[in-house]
Parts: sequence; structure tokens; C-alpha cells
Amino acid sequence: MTIGMLKSKLHQACVTHADVYYEGSLGIDVELMEAVGLYHYERVLVSNMNNGARFETYVIADPFGSRRIVPNGAAARLTAVGDRIIIMSFAQVEESLVRDGKHKPRVLRLDARNEPIQRIPQAPTTEEIESMLGS
Repeated sequence: MTIGMLKSKLHQACVTHADVYYEGSLGIDVELMEAVGLYHYERVLVSNMNNGARFETYVIADPFGSRRIVPNGAAARLTAVGDRIIIMSFAQVEESLVRDGKHKPRVLRLDARNEPIQRIPQAPTTEEIESMLGS
């Protein structure tokens, strides 16, 4: 059996541009994509921390080092320049890998200029979870 798990996350990314007339997608600096393992055309879930909007779209690469985060098409109407968003992708993972604590999402927290400020700690191991639950 497989379980849908978080694969990649850019936390608190800041929208730098928006283009309602572009055909769709979410432009992301390719350097940030590589840092968390996002792929060109990969489906993502986006959550806007400013207004609570959530939407799905796909990723396209913006220039390396540009720090651009650009919602396009209909997604541009759900964001504004300066909004902080969370960009997440998911993968189907074998349950045994999850149970054994071997699946680790790649997560990066960004500042207001989309510079990496913190790689969020790895997911807890099975033993750590059991100790938290008092098992």
C-alpha cells in the first residue's frame, strides 16, 4: 500500500509578480525548485497565508537566482504581490518507508525576498513519534 505524503515544500514564499493573462501555472526560481526537488510541470497545492485561498496548479521554471514566485492565469486572482504562500507537492510513498521513518520531505522556509533562511528539520522518526504518543 502507498500513502500520499508531502514531498516538497517552499514555506512562506513571497509572491513577486502575477500575470492573470498568462496561460496558467506558477513560476518559481529554478534554484528554489532544485533545493526542494520540484520538477517542471509538477502539480502543486498552493495555500495563501494572507487570504486563505488554496489552489492547485503546476510549476514552471523562472530564471535561476531570480527569486521570482509568479502565479499566472486564474491563480493570479487568488494572490497579490507581497502575499506569503506555501507551495507543496505530494508523492505516493510505500507505507513501510513511512512507518520506518525513511520518507523525509524536502522543506525550505523563505524570507520576504525568497532567500532561504531555514531548512525545516527532518520529520520525526518512528521512535520519536512513539515517545511523543507515550506508546
